[in-house]
Amino acid sequence: MIQKKICMLGSFAVGKTSLVRRFVESIYSDEYQTTVGVKIDKKVVKVGEQEIMLILWDIQGQDSVQDLRQSYLRGTSGYLLIADGTRRDTLYRTRAIQILVQETVGSAPFLLLINKSDLTEEWGLEESEIEEIKGQGWEVIRTSAKTGLGVEQAFLTLSQKMLGT
Repeated sequence: MIQKKICMLGSFAVGKTSLVRRFVESIYSDEYQTTVGVKIDKKVVKVGEQEIMLILWDIQGQDSVQDLRQSYLRGTSGYLLIADGTRRDTLYRTRAIQILVQETVGSAPFLLLINKSDLTEEWGLEESEIEEIKGQGWEVIRTSAKTGLGVEQAFLTLSQKMLGT
């Protein structure tokens, strides 16, 4: 079985930990849990006939790219950039984080997850902003750690990208 390291990256309180818990344990909690440093989880997925052990690095939120410890990125096979759909500023921070990651590890596969899609009445993003990012070649998946929407799809899509399928 092959192993692949995935880094979860984004601002504070965008739902990185909740997405990992939903994916690994199929649970959601409304209780906010601040990640200090990094929390590592594992889950085996199957892509075609290939089993992959995903090693998920849930890295503390970064409101500035200077806050991201580059040593956490070493050895990553792919990463998920997470933005909070109710907070526009988190989307723009993902762009700066992506540039830093690319400078640190090269062109590893990644996806942009726009989380909290269950809170559409509080949505802070315009569809045109999302389309602009897609136009730059970014693959975007709307997720909700609360309902599970798009969570499994996001991790499986990234796994496929990491395998080159």
